[in-house]
Amino acid sequence: MDRKTARQRAEELVRKMTIEERASQLRYDAPAIERLGVPAYNWWNEALHGVARAGTATMFPQAIGLGAAFDGPMMAEIGACIGTEGRAKFNEQSARGDRDIYKGLTFWSPNVNIFRDPRWGRGHETYGEDPTLTGSLAAEFIKGLQGDGAYMRAAACAKHFAAHSGPEAQRHGFDAKVTPRDLEETYLPAFEACVKEGRVEAVMGAYNRTNGEVCCGSPALQKILREDWGFEGHYVSDCGAVKDFHEHHGITGRPEESVKLALENGTDVNCGCTYQKILNALKEGILDEKYVTESCIRLFTTRFLLGLFDKTEFDSLGQLDVETEEHLALSERAARESMVLLKNDGLLPLDLQGLSVVGVIGPNADSRAALMGNYHGTASRYITILEGIQDAAGPAGVRVLYSQGCHLFGERAESLSQGGYIDRLAEAQAVAAHSDVVVMVLGLDETLEGEEGDAGNAYASGDKRDLRLPAPQEKLMETILGCGKPVVLINMTGSAVDLGVAQEKAGALLQAWYPGPRGGRAAADILFGRVSPSGKLPVTFYKGTEDLPDFTDYSMEGRTYRFYRGEPLYPFGFGLTYGNCRVTGASWAETDPERLSLRVAMRGGERETEEVLQVYVKAEEAPCAPPNPVLAAFKRVRLGPGEEKTVTVPLPGRCLTTVDEAGKRALRGRRFTFYAGFCQPDERSAQLGGGAPAQAELVL
Repeated sequence: MDRKTARQRAEELVRKMTIEERASQLRYDAPAIERLGVPAYNWWNEALHGVARAGTATMFPQAIGLGAAFDGPMMAEIGACIGTEGRAKFNEQSARGDRDIYKGLTFWSPNVNIFRDPRWGRGHETYGEDPTLTGSLAAEFIKGLQGDGAYMRAAACAKHFAAHSGPEAQRHGFDAKVTPRDLEETYLPAFEACVKEGRVEAVMGAYNRTNGEVCCGSPALQKILREDWGFEGHYVSDCGAVKDFHEHHGITGRPEESVKLALENGTDVNCGCTYQKILNALKEGILDEKYVTESCIRLFTTRFLLGLFDKTEFDSLGQLDVETEEHLALSERAARESMVLLKNDGLLPLDLQGLSVVGVIGPNADSRAALMGNYHGTASRYITILEGIQDAAGPAGVRVLYSQGCHLFGERAESLSQGGYIDRLAEAQAVAAHSDVVVMVLGLDETLEGEEGDAGNAYASGDKRDLRLPAPQEKLMETILGCGKPVVLINMTGSAVDLGVAQEKAGALLQAWYPGPRGGRAAADILFGRVSPSGKLPVTFYKGTEDLPDFTDYSMEGRTYRFYRGEPLYPFGFGLTYGNCRVTGASWAETDPERLSLRVAMRGGERETEEVLQVYVKAEEAPCAPPNPVLAAFKRVRLGPGEEKTVTVPLPGRCLTTVDEAGKRALRGRRFTFYAGFCQPDERSAQLGGGAPAQAELVL
């Protein structure tokens, strides 16, 4: 159904409603209107990396891991899988009268905020720190989720509009002060891609203010969204954000005034309870009912686009379409593609035929929580790193020894043992002593980095205070790295942490993120060489926070690979493979800015592998260009042993533009340098073994 028809049907239905009924439909938990045949509908559902919080569904790696895969086509497949399973679960649940929260077809995903600071607890919900990567992956995810059939498969929602990335503890009253340049250059592009390329059906406003205006009641943001970009869908508040207007921001004095501000500035559905005051605001005469009517029409337009009042091509989907073998295989593939090999001195891949005993040590080695990230659903089976290693080593006759090593963050694993982080340390040392090689699995989980209210122990409201691993893990790492045995460190975090000691002393280092319920099998596939690692970092791993700006500073100066002037521990875009592939040359296939494309030649290495070709651009004559080359495009390629291949990479004309201090994006200058390789064109990537990119000059 086209949007024009859906809106006409919505207008006709809304015309039949009383004002009380229209107001009721603007709540996230909209009640039924039985006299009009309108069933109850709950707008709140989640699908960050699989249908969440509603029982069994196929779960994928946490979003930051999907970012590390640098795989747009796979994101479309994942979106389609989630949309299909969401529709299947909706059919089964609504047929049985269950229209509760997390049971609808409006998924509040993806999170396209920019992971600008490694301390932000929710950064692992994003695709990383780069606007181009984020926007590209999000648009593909949205296309897959919503589909292109007669009706929408499900409705996606890009969040949190617009400048939102912590601190979590301050989000309800925080004012993100953003320059026009940073807004246009960094904070808006991914949302623009979601609207213009993904045709996203919904956008969620953030809790905070941006430049003084609350994001769920902002004339400036609505102008960008609806007038400049042509967004036609509906706008939803973050949960409790409208209440924050009067309770935390102090820009209104009471709920009725907050209702007025939100509705007059485009917030159609309220996640929270403040819209229960709509009728009060109407009665007082401070709110024109035309705003209620327009929001109601927008919301029912979405419901008609989803076919919720018609028979659709999705009606036959049911429980047998959830967690299918095809979907589970896609989840495992995503996990394999997401993992990033940061160091390898030749230790990997491990040869099972040459091993007798493998030691597995660490608090995340047998942790299901470390597989899942946050905003997750429920899998029918989980394979931890330990279990994946056991499943691979057992048939080869290799013994696997295991020790937890330490608590994830506390002083002791057993409540009655003495403190000092030592109650599992001797066991870990014993395991290492009897092993040929040690796989040490450290990191965090959603209890240590996450959303405000979700986190525990020392971390403030879900944010990290610094980049250090918890103290017991640092002690365990120091001990095991000094045991004299070869050590592979697997780090399971959703963000950058300080791995400097591991970089110095471990034989190999694998960043596994939160890889999903079967992540242990994917890790084992990489450890034992069944597949080559191929992920790339979607964020910069800094050596610490000492040279980063204050967490509350939303200026991009000194942040992310585009503006950071120091030496990182591991750069954005970096990741090793077992293939040792190289780019051998770059030349222009088309130099017209409207059809720009680069021809890149490459050669495979010792074994078959996938690689991520990355193209960066530096505007040589634009004074407002970022100090470092910027990602322009990327493409996954497969190379056989010694294979020579040439691929053509289309480049958007936008990559030639720069943004000035007034926030104006334009083509400036005539000379550009493009770099094509399997990493950034920076010294640190080269030092770590990333290989030298090829260069191509463009003069317009």
